[in-house]
Amino acid sequence: MKVYTSTPITFAAIIAASLAAPVFAQSDLSQEIVVTAQKREQNIQDVGISITAYSGEQLRALNVTDSRDLAAIAPGVHTAGAAAGQNSNYTIRGVTQNDFNDIGEAPNAVYLDEGYIAVAQGQTFALFDIERVEVLKGPQGTLFGRNATGGLVHYISRKPNLDAIEGYIDLNYGLYDSEDTPGDFHGEAALSLPLGEKMALRVAGLWNLRQPLLRNEYPAGAVGGSPGPDAGANLGDDDTLAGRGTLLLEPSDKASFRLSVNAARSVLSTAPYQQKPTIGVFDASGELINVIDVAPTETRASIGSNGQDLGSDVNNDGVFGDFFGRPVPGGDFFGYIDPDGSDLRTSSDFAFKNHNRVRTFGVNLNAEFELSDDVTLTSISDFKHFYKLLFLDVDSGPGNQAVNYSGVNADTITQELRVAGQTPAFDWVAGLYYLHIKNHSINGLKFPLGSIVPGSPFDLGTDAHLKTNSYSAFGQVDWHFSDQWTLIVGGRVIREKKDYDFLQGIYFTTDSRRAQDGSPIVIGPDFGPSGPLPFADKTGKTLWAGKVQIEYEPNDDLLLYAGVNRGVKAGNFNAQLAGGLPIPASAVPYKEEILVSVEGGFKYTFPDNRTRFNAAAFYYDYKDYQAFLFTGVAGVIINADARTYGAEASLFTSPITGLDAGLNFSWFDAKVKDVPFRVGGPISRDVEPVYAPSVQASAVLRYEWDAMGGKLSIGADAQYTSSFYYNLRNFDADKYGETLMVNAAASWRNDNWELSLRVRNITDVRAGVQGFDIATFCGCNEVSYRPPRFFQLGTRYNF
Repeated sequence: MKVYTSTPITFAAIIAASLAAPVFAQSDLSQEIVVTAQKREQNIQDVGISITAYSGEQLRALNVTDSRDLAAIAPGVHTAGAAAGQNSNYTIRGVTQNDFNDIGEAPNAVYLDEGYIAVAQGQTFALFDIERVEVLKGPQGTLFGRNATGGLVHYISRKPNLDAIEGYIDLNYGLYDSEDTPGDFHGEAALSLPLGEKMALRVAGLWNLRQPLLRNEYPAGAVGGSPGPDAGANLGDDDTLAGRGTLLLEPSDKASFRLSVNAARSVLSTAPYQQKPTIGVFDASGELINVIDVAPTETRASIGSNGQDLGSDVNNDGVFGDFFGRPVPGGDFFGYIDPDGSDLRTSSDFAFKNHNRVRTFGVNLNAEFELSDDVTLTSISDFKHFYKLLFLDVDSGPGNQAVNYSGVNADTITQELRVAGQTPAFDWVAGLYYLHIKNHSINGLKFPLGSIVPGSPFDLGTDAHLKTNSYSAFGQVDWHFSDQWTLIVGGRVIREKKDYDFLQGIYFTTDSRRAQDGSPIVIGPDFGPSGPLPFADKTGKTLWAGKVQIEYEPNDDLLLYAGVNRGVKAGNFNAQLAGGLPIPASAVPYKEEILVSVEGGFKYTFPDNRTRFNAAAFYYDYKDYQAFLFTGVAGVIINADARTYGAEASLFTSPITGLDAGLNFSWFDAKVKDVPFRVGGPISRDVEPVYAPSVQASAVLRYEWDAMGGKLSIGADAQYTSSFYYNLRNFDADKYGETLMVNAAASWRNDNWELSLRVRNITDVRAGVQGFDIATFCGCNEVSYRPPRFFQLGTRYNF
């Protein structure tokens, strides 16, 4: 289990969390390891929660530059999402939800400076000037205000320094090992200025600039007309700017105010998907029962129960038998075969430079008051604004068929007020929490200029408005009823209100780079006596979460813990796309999910203080687990019971001065029960959750010594990830294989300067990121992969 230290980077602590890249820092296990997982500072070995934590220096050393990178260095943590990684959220111990519509909230909560990130799109952001990050596994809804059934990730930014001017400039440039050798620049800087004895200001900024990773050979293989000028651009670039300003005021030793303002914007290409040809397999009643990879000689569009060709559904009307087959054996419905499989050449018609846009803005005010020597009052006020508009080529090939777009314009306000205190026998915290979300989300299929779909151009879109108001009261008491035993009891009561409006419509949008222009012709999702109607509903529900845990600490080196947690995530509404397989209006709302978790573990520090060994085992029992079921070209969240059991272990050691080694392991077995192959369909079965590799393991070895007036280090590490599905139906073609990633680095540093050379993905493996099964629509699956081998040089100046 990885640890955080308030002193300069502790490499052995990094080992505890499983490394994704070598580290260039001093090893020192004797330093105090501090986290705030229970709303107070504690040594991580004294907290009976499975925690992975990193300091900002450790994140930098691991080359973690955005929120998606964290999943590669924390065992049991993975990513889900959409747009080939441009929109991602976390999976923790198999708990996930990969709905690409931002109306929904993720089951693994993300916080920035104790401000909840309510919109899924907001979970993808650049990391810079971070003090630490904490990953808490298992239900955390007692002390954290929202949707933490699976766990949470909390980022804490650096604070201004009242005592001295300080800062840094960090510049890195690298090249990817591909035909076009695209470059990648990452630069960040920060400056902290005292403004008198009681006030200080810290400003920080970041710029990421990456050239495209995928070479686009369009119009090779083109079918249909061009979707617009400049179509066929290379894919996978990134231009991100971000900044943060933090003002700290401490008018007395009993009061502190911290105001933070942050903003970011990303300009990206159309989502960098590729495709692989796939084919649907149907039973005698016409139900889809599997999707498989296409054989090199295959010419059928789909496979019936007697081997006959049942045709396709390229018109997205739910009726099979369209005339499109496979004009080229082994290709998709338009005869396209990717020129190099999972490598970095493709041909995609709907591909534009600087097309996708993401913007965020936030203000956070943290006020702390010391009411007495043992009691503190804390207020957290937070506002966030989110905007995005992302496009992707549905068939990810040169056939001009359809485009998916997703957009959100949302504002969130949270307010937490809590009181915490301690006595010789008790540590306690109690508080109130309020959340308001105003969310406008659009999603749709665009049939652009030149599309082979009759009637194009037009958009088949959804327009959803959701207002959420959530009120809760919470508390937790740690009773130290003896020198060695502690009983923890906590709970939260939540009142949740939602107001929802949703329509499906046809929009006559002629500009391929825009979405849903003008007023729509309403086509659903509901139907009344006079025809199609929008859907509208209001809900109110009272929910609760709770925790009971016992801890035993026989000595200063060992902690044993066992407990039961009840987590809850509120119900919500779908905003499914129209067309394709029918989805009734009754499927728009879905219920809250309830998780009962039983977990036990230990944390042991060896007497020589050079080695730590932590382990935990857990069992999850889910009622009405919220799972995203994607069929045809659309998806909805359904409720299904589920269960998971698993274990994690971490061993790291510094046996001699300068030498560090570590092993980490995570395993679970997860099942979602009685999942239908389509909404209302006759076939269902138990399946594995998506984006949930059952085994993750890592190993690291690193050595540092005095050289050239500073410290020189070399190191290498490897991470293994087992295979995982990206579609809940668990069809054969909807799976990424196991991968082994290997990284290495060398560095030199002194008091002010650092120089580094990193090589990531040394073996140049193609590790899967995200995918979608659209075999009946285009005869293909969308697939995407992590970047290829990467060489990087870096320099940093600290002052």
